[in-house]
Amino acid sequence: MTTPDHHPEPFDAVDIIAAKRDRHRLADAQIDWVIDAYTRGVVAEEQMAALAMAVYLNGLDRAETARWTTAMVNSGTRLNFDDLGKPTADKHSTGGVGDKITLALTPLVASYGVAVPQLSGRGLGHTGGTLDKLESIPGWQAQISTQRMREIMRDLGGVVCAAGEDLAPADRRLYALRDVTGTVDCIPLIASSVMSKKIA
Repeated sequence: MTTPDHHPEPFDAVDIIAAKRDRHRLADAQIDWVIDAYTRGVVAEEQMAALAMAVYLNGLDRAETARWTTAMVNSGTRLNFDDLGKPTADKHSTGGVGDKITLALTPLVASYGVAVPQLSGRGLGHTGGTLDKLESIPGWQAQISTQRMREIMRDLGGVVCAAGEDLAPADRRLYALRDVTGTVDCIPLIASSVMSKKIA
């Protein structure tokens, strides 16, 4: 397989799909490549959909899940809030319809001098996500710049927003794909999605 600019790729997506379909463990290099290649558009949506289903049916072991997560973190930039001069904390919902915890917990934790960059998500499955619900408020925006996020945390302590475009872009693409391929409730894919955003 070659990319549009004719550089040879070290793996073939079909081989990786077949390996997981046949219950084989994926090598670190295969995982690194497939996440990077998917982010670059070399691995097609239908190929990643097939791989997601193979993972859904056959799972990833702990080492594969950790490597998948790391590859998704490495697909983008990592934020550093050391310049705020205070600890940071975030939480992730276990799911549900109400989204009551984020709106109460973010200001509560911030009131104790902890910066809270609460990166919330869109809905998967039957629930709307926190961002979907907050966007029903006229004028509220999910997408803000990293600089604006820092300003809000410096002034108010906490912010609820979407992850920036450069933060774990592989997860953004895979998150949307899982929603339309019946692979939402797959523990390795859930864990890697949640942790890649939080680690980044």
